[in-house]
Amino acid sequence: MPRPFLDASARHPIILPDGSPHTGTVHLNQVIDHPNMTIGDHSYYSGFDAPGDYAAALAPYLYPGAPEQLAIGRFCQIAHGVRFITSSANHAMDGFSTYPFAVFNPDLIGGYAAQIGNRRDTVVGNDVWFGFESLVMPGVRIGHGAIIAARAVVTVDVPDYAIVGGNPGRVIRHRYPEDVVERLLDIAWWDWDLEWIGHNVDAITGGDIAALERGAG
Repeated sequence: MPRPFLDASARHPIILPDGSPHTGTVHLNQVIDHPNMTIGDHSYYSGFDAPGDYAAALAPYLYPGAPEQLAIGRFCQIAHGVRFITSSANHAMDGFSTYPFAVFNPDLIGGYAAQIGNRRDTVVGNDVWFGFESLVMPGVRIGHGAIIAARAVVTVDVPDYAIVGGNPGRVIRHRYPEDVVERLLDIAWWDWDLEWIGHNVDAITGGDIAALERGAG
């Protein structure tokens, strides 16, 4: 029986020529069960080793029950060493010291969360490519189709279909003119059913917006 075009339920979505799975590549929502993380189908992590805890490797400060969420869309591509530093990693910065005294004293911990301030969720759109060891800081929102360069440090929101690089990360360029981006967002191919995506792979991975619109029907 032939394998499906794409199998969202597969832990390891890449099958090598000898028939064995590439164990360094995983569908994240098949290996992560975390109440503060939502990950869309077909979003994968590909690394040089297999972490014992993918959630902790990807978002080390996001503990179960934290006040913030990490949401990753569909068809995202996440390279080795990518990290999301979520809001719970923050220290209070209003006073003279940033030392978290309350963390070490149960009598003080109650008001500490309010002191930290920014508790925005970190939200990633669909079809976003994260390069090797890129770092996303708390509360950032990354648009659909963006590319985050290797070792970029993302500190502010990223527009749809922008390429970000450097530390601090900045928009190097936009992948397409604004009118094409609007058309791509209207098409939203990542929401199509898998059979239809399979019929239109050439248009999705090509550069002809009219062809992709024809595929969208």
